[in-house]
Amino acid sequence: MARESVRGGRGGEREERHGEIRFIDGGTVTTPRGFSSGATYAGIKTYAEDKLDLGLLLSQRPSSVAGVFTTSAIRSPSVRLTEERVSQGKARALVVNSGVANACVGEQGYTDAQDTTAEAANRLGLRPEEVLIGSTGIIGVELPMALIRAGIRRIELSEDGGHHLARAILTTDSHPKEGAVSFQLRGKTITIGGIAKGAGMIHPNMATMLSYLTTDGEVEAAFLQRALKGAVDASFNMLSVDGDTSTNDTVLIFSSGAAEAGPIEEGSPYGDLFQDALGQLCVHLAKEIARDGEGATKLIEVTVEGAKTSSAARLAARTVVSSSLVKCAVHGADPNWGRIIAALGRSGAEVEEGKIALYVNDVCIMEDGRPIPFHKDGVVALMRGAEVSFRIRLNLGQGRATAWGCDLSEEYVTFNSAYTT
Repeated sequence: MARESVRGGRGGEREERHGEIRFIDGGTVTTPRGFSSGATYAGIKTYAEDKLDLGLLLSQRPSSVAGVFTTSAIRSPSVRLTEERVSQGKARALVVNSGVANACVGEQGYTDAQDTTAEAANRLGLRPEEVLIGSTGIIGVELPMALIRAGIRRIELSEDGGHHLARAILTTDSHPKEGAVSFQLRGKTITIGGIAKGAGMIHPNMATMLSYLTTDGEVEAAFLQRALKGAVDASFNMLSVDGDTSTNDTVLIFSSGAAEAGPIEEGSPYGDLFQDALGQLCVHLAKEIARDGEGATKLIEVTVEGAKTSSAARLAARTVVSSSLVKCAVHGADPNWGRIIAALGRSGAEVEEGKIALYVNDVCIMEDGRPIPFHKDGVVALMRGAEVSFRIRLNLGQGRATAWGCDLSEEYVTFNSAYTT
C-alpha cells in the first residue's frame, strides 16, 4: 500500500502511513504519552562540545516491561541486574551511561550497578527495584561512581528529552538513531517510540547495541515479552556489521497504558497490529545501525525467498550478509556473485544448486543455478549507490527472511586498530 502523509503527532508535523501504521517524523522514545527523559555530560567520556554520556528515562505511571539481552557467556553486571528486575514484569525508569561498559570488573560492577539505580531512584522518587540500568563502552573499566552520582543529580527531564537520551547512549556512532510509529485503537492513538545505538561489534544474537522502546498502549508483561522477542528476532537478530558480539546488549520496552485505550491482548486484531507496529519500528532502528556501521559506506540488504523453512531462510540471509568477502565486494562495487553463492552454500540451509536464482539490485544474474548474461558495467553502477540488495530465491518452500549489514572498508580496520589508544 502506498504511503500517505498526514499531519500531527508529538514527534513532529508529519507522519508517514504504512497501511494502518504511521511512522512519525521526528519521533523518539518520549513521543508516546507519559514518558519523559533527559541527559547530561557527566565526564565519563572524553569531553567534546555537545557531548552527552548519562541519561534517564521515566514513565509517569507504573509500566509493564520486557527485555531481550546478550547471549554472550560474559555479561556486564548492568545486564544481570536489569534482567533480574525485568523478570518481575514491572519497572518505571532507566538510567544509562556510555563510555564505560561495566563489564569484566568483578562483583564491584554489580555493586556499582545497584548503587547507580539507587541514586537514580532517589532522584526520581522511586524504589531502586523500579529502576533498570544500561551501560555501553570500553570493557574492563569500573563505573566512575562519583561522576555518575553528580551527573544524575543534574539531569532535567522533559517530554522531548528522548532526543538527548538518544545522543547520550552513543559510542562510535556517527549520529543518533530514533523513531516512532502510531496506530488507532478504540478511537485512541497508540504510539510506540524508540532509540538505539550501535556501530561496531554488531552480529546476531544480538549485537553490541542498546535499544530502548516505549509505548503508551496497555500491554500485559507476558505478551509484551513475546512481542518484543518476535520483533527482535526479525530485526536486531538479522543484523551484522563485523561478526562480533558484546557483553552488554540490551533491548527494553516499557508499556505505560497512558493512552487509556484499554488492553492490547495477544491473539486479537489489535494485538497483531501492535506486534506489526513494534516490528516495523525495530526494523527501522536495525537498518539505521547497519547504515552507521563503523567505516560503512553502504547498506546491504539480503532477502532469501523460497527456503524450506523460515529458520533456513534466516540462517542463509544472515550468513550472506555476515560474509567478509561479500562485504568487501560491496565496498568495491564488484559484482562477484560467486562470493554470495559460496556463503549461501556454507550457511547450513538446505539448497539445491539447480534451483537457485540470484538478483543484485533487482537485476537477475543467476537462474536455475546457471549464470545469466548481464551488463557488468550497469550492475557496477548500481552497486556504487548507498544501498545494495541481494535477493536469493531457493525455490524449495515458503520460508522467507531479510537480513541487513554494511560494507567492510579500510576505515573500519583503521578505526578498530587504535580503539583505546
